[in-house]
Amino acid sequence: MKQHENHKKSANSDANHSDKDHNKKHNGESKKEKNEHNDHKGYSHDHGNHHKHMAKDFKRRFFISIFISIPVLILSSTIQSWFGFEIDFTGRSYIVFGLASILFFYGGWPFLTGFAKELKKKQPGMMTLIALAITVAYLYSTAIVFGLSGQPFFWELATLIVIMLGGHWLEMKSVMRATGALDKLMELMPDNAHRISDSGTKEIKTIEIQEGDKLLIKPGEKIPADGIIYEGSSSVDESVISGESKPVEKAKDDEVVGGSVNGRGSLKIIVKNTSENSFLSKVADMVQKASKEKSKTQHLGDRAAFWLTIIAITVGFTTLAVWLIVGREFNFALTRMVTVMVIACPHALGLAIPLVVAISTSVSAKNGLLIRNRTSFENSRRINAVVFDKTGTLTLGKYGVSRYDTLNSNNTKQDILAIAAALEKESEHPIAQGIVIKAEEESLDIPNAENVENLTGEGIRGKVKNKDIKIVSPTYLDKNNIEIDEKIDPDETETVVYVLIDDKVAGYIALSDKLRDSAKDAVDKLKNLGIDCYILTGDNETVTKSIAGKLNLDGYFANVMPDKKQEKIKELQNEGKYVAMVGDGVNDAPALAQADVGIAIGSGTDVAAETADIILVDSNPADVFKLINFGKATYKKMIQNLIYATAYNVVAIPLGAGVLFWAGIMINPAIGAVLMSLSTVAVAINAQFLRKKMKDD
Repeated sequence: MKQHENHKKSANSDANHSDKDHNKKHNGESKKEKNEHNDHKGYSHDHGNHHKHMAKDFKRRFFISIFISIPVLILSSTIQSWFGFEIDFTGRSYIVFGLASILFFYGGWPFLTGFAKELKKKQPGMMTLIALAITVAYLYSTAIVFGLSGQPFFWELATLIVIMLGGHWLEMKSVMRATGALDKLMELMPDNAHRISDSGTKEIKTIEIQEGDKLLIKPGEKIPADGIIYEGSSSVDESVISGESKPVEKAKDDEVVGGSVNGRGSLKIIVKNTSENSFLSKVADMVQKASKEKSKTQHLGDRAAFWLTIIAITVGFTTLAVWLIVGREFNFALTRMVTVMVIACPHALGLAIPLVVAISTSVSAKNGLLIRNRTSFENSRRINAVVFDKTGTLTLGKYGVSRYDTLNSNNTKQDILAIAAALEKESEHPIAQGIVIKAEEESLDIPNAENVENLTGEGIRGKVKNKDIKIVSPTYLDKNNIEIDEKIDPDETETVVYVLIDDKVAGYIALSDKLRDSAKDAVDKLKNLGIDCYILTGDNETVTKSIAGKLNLDGYFANVMPDKKQEKIKELQNEGKYVAMVGDGVNDAPALAQADVGIAIGSGTDVAAETADIILVDSNPADVFKLINFGKATYKKMIQNLIYATAYNVVAIPLGAGVLFWAGIMINPAIGAVLMSLSTVAVAINAQFLRKKMKDD
């Protein structure tokens, strides 16, 4: 176990180096870049988070556009003819024109600016297609209002803008869910801090902390900033950083991280990093950057839009030219061209991907999967090898009592556990906590202990019911020549401590880092899918082999240092495997980064800093099985929706262009709109089927 702990220390050291490197890079950013990534800092996410701003903007434009669209639709001649009513008055067309103009410039503004950006990048996509359709519809309809003969498309302009705004709002909401953990991350920091000055200690807001400030951290408080201890000692819960449950002993000159929890001692620190460049803020930066990645399947939607744009422009102008060449009047030829261009931008395409993304993200979150990288989520369908970290992933990451007993006739086994718990309830050591939890689970009456003190490196001692009690390691017995009638032979995963009453061995307690209840279920489910399962750990081979055998794994890698874990993942990838890595700490970061899909156990904030793709919120390794099934279902629905959204163009565009005009068959804009609406309904219904599919899985 000592070797394993050394590996963990090495992992933390590696993480510190990584943080320093990242800090240098972070400090080297331009002011513009810093402003972009620091928006969420200082606990002002509502005003700073880029995606929240975008979502709010699309939401606002969406609802305002709906409000404006209602009179446009009601006053449209086309809509009136469909529903069999008539509303007409002097100036009606000019009122519709005015409202449509507001819609075009306000509701359509994100698409017009997006169109400009896509042209600048020479990457026409969805924004280009939408901008082209609404611009053609607006200009053509405006020309009709002011004298050109034909039927205006203002109602089509209104519905197109509203639906596209709604689709993009859904997409932004899904991205926000992916970054929603940023708020929880920053909640790890306390609201207040105790600043030390010449005049005494004053309580201040955490956001007021400055670099170089001296702070008092009282027992049990969260540490409000990264800093260096200059007075005091305590154990600190750094699970927010390492994922390890074992508290770390801290003393003078040691570093502490904001968000970690102080133990029973008081600490005085000098602030090293304020909120803007603290460890947690760097984590938040990386999470935010990672969440902006767009999946390859979403790019597929842009590629579909790109080709529809090319088709719309080519077929549209070809239609105009052909009809003019054959001698048709300009108005007729122009109407055919505009019909083609408007039909080519299907409403459904704007909803095809966002609907699936929103549903899959929402259902995944309810099932304990926090998606940070859409590409990895959808590519999880390709996973054929899963590599698990041991401590904190397949195991609970904390000591639990596996067995205990008395070694004399004067005490029952329950007496031994109760006496041990009396002493250990005064300690924060993982072994102590495991003993106390077991005694509480057994509903034992735990007596009071007096004069409790540590035996450095050997155990703990104190008085219980006027008897001298010690809880010690086997080494203590050998060192002090204390004889034992019955030697306890622990298995390879256990740590044994002995309970001494008046310096005589009275009983023993064996503890081990227990396997998660869900570990065997997780492995069995994955193996049933034909997926190979491995364990990758810095722990010794004896322990690793034992766990691999209990779980029936396909292989194991033991005694692996954090910087070498990456090489093991590469080895599997070189064998042609598509690898998922499941880990819980910074020491797993190199492997998580190398894996095709990086999966974090628990809160995952430390792993998110090293670009984990998916977080298993419930710390349940069996959720990897859900992840793979959800990824498969999501990818399938996206492809289906893209087909439903664009397939009707194969018929609608040629008919809109008038290729069968000679046979008396020609689609007018109203019929095109009906087909477009049916396509939109098909996409929406198909997306909802995903919810049921994921629920069944």
